[in-house]
Amino acid sequence: MTTETSVTTETSVTTDTAVTTGTPGPTEDAAAPTPETSGGRAAGQVSHDEEPHAAFRQFMATGWAPPADLSGTRDDAAPYAAKRRALLGTRFPAEALVIPTGGLRVRANDTDYPFRPGSDFFWLTGCRDPDAVLLLLPNPAGEHDTVLYVADRSDRSTPAFYTDRLGELWVGPRPGVRETSEALEIECRPLTELPAALGRLAPGNTRVLRGLDAQVDEAVLTYPGRRAARADAPSRDGELAEALSELRLLKDDYEIARMEEAVAATVRGFTECVVEMPAAARLPNGERWLEGTFWRRARVDGNDVGYGSIVACGHHATTLHWWRDDGPVRPGELALLDMGVESRSLYTADVTRTLPISGAFSDVQRRVYEVVLAAQQAGIDAVRPGAAYLDPHRAAMRVIATALHDWGLLPASVEQSLSEDTKAPGAGVHRRYTLHSTSHMLGLDVHDCAQARDATYRNADLAAGMVLTVEPGLYFQPDDLTVPPELRGIGVRIEDDILVTSDGSRNLSAALPRAVGDIETWMRQHRPV
Repeated sequence: MTTETSVTTETSVTTDTAVTTGTPGPTEDAAAPTPETSGGRAAGQVSHDEEPHAAFRQFMATGWAPPADLSGTRDDAAPYAAKRRALLGTRFPAEALVIPTGGLRVRANDTDYPFRPGSDFFWLTGCRDPDAVLLLLPNPAGEHDTVLYVADRSDRSTPAFYTDRLGELWVGPRPGVRETSEALEIECRPLTELPAALGRLAPGNTRVLRGLDAQVDEAVLTYPGRRAARADAPSRDGELAEALSELRLLKDDYEIARMEEAVAATVRGFTECVVEMPAAARLPNGERWLEGTFWRRARVDGNDVGYGSIVACGHHATTLHWWRDDGPVRPGELALLDMGVESRSLYTADVTRTLPISGAFSDVQRRVYEVVLAAQQAGIDAVRPGAAYLDPHRAAMRVIATALHDWGLLPASVEQSLSEDTKAPGAGVHRRYTLHSTSHMLGLDVHDCAQARDATYRNADLAAGMVLTVEPGLYFQPDDLTVPPELRGIGVRIEDDILVTSDGSRNLSAALPRAVGDIETWMRQHRPV
């Protein structure tokens, strides 16, 4: 996934949710989330359901077996999450920290997008429930006590199980306070107690991860009385967001294993796209067929796709973020597939392959592809602990700029084009054909750790435990008169997920072929006979 713009992980697939009275039941957490960010009906939403009759309510109150026991085993992430909370606490001693997960987002009227927890919140808790809020409260020992506020169950013991659209009759059983506490090994309290807890916090001693929950933002006012630790910091709350991103830069063993699972599922999804390519070629919008093929694998082996899949065939491959995925799949052209499975643990892969739809590269396609492959290999070779984060980009761009110069396309020398002085003559002219950066961090977000300072990310050195992409590309627009006609409309990108190790790096997605001969052999093996 290229790095110039961020990508939402929300999908457009939604379940048609039935709504009853539109008012929470007696034990529903009506005081915590706002309608705009939760499952409650927002202003302007309309329902034509009738009000339940009194006799019906009385009949629904009896005759049920005891609620099912949802107690389960400890979540594997629990001990890792505890260590992460402790690390965060050391960054902000004697301060209260408030980290909400966010809530359901409206897709249309009274239907919502599938919920995905906020990445920082999930990294600290492992909790998947909407509207939940984590509080880290300083204690006399100089550490922090953890309290997680979650919605309690809407089981048969409360009318909310059928009067609320998020009750168990409508959406099925879900863990409540007790079950969540047992699984995550965190003290949990009902979400109905959150407003009082937030009211006890002193703004001058509290930091909030803002922008996720409007009611939390309103309950804990921004404190203007103390300047941020750095003059260029947006706010004291902004420092909390920065710290979370910076702590997430280094993946622990649990995270690396989850990312390996995501990559393995992604490889299976790419292979299935190769199998389905002939079928896609028979459709007027075959890109959609391939997109759906990969999405099916993501849903079977993981949670979802980690970002909007890019299936760009022919000249669509020159559009960096071709999200429409509605074009034809024509033999003789290239298919650029930029896709990643988000695992059940919410870690995502991000892999790109550019494949010949007919199963074999033409001479001109091969020429462009080989340059991008050489650039990517140079970038991968530059990944090692202690190397600058930008070294893979610099290495890849040198290969690309040299090739463009050799082809007579650069109006400057290679060194002039590669100059990092933005005002130098000829600086950056190679970027006309390769606009995006070569790498970005990867993890719970496809563009991971986005709030980290440049000093700890873009301008920092790589360290063991980081996972980043290496994804150079060449894109010759169909209307670009500076390139010969045979190159116009060709777009190639190759992307792999690279783990920085103690002695170098490891390509997590190495199981997916990259070399021309390997790709052609792989495609022959998986094409229907």
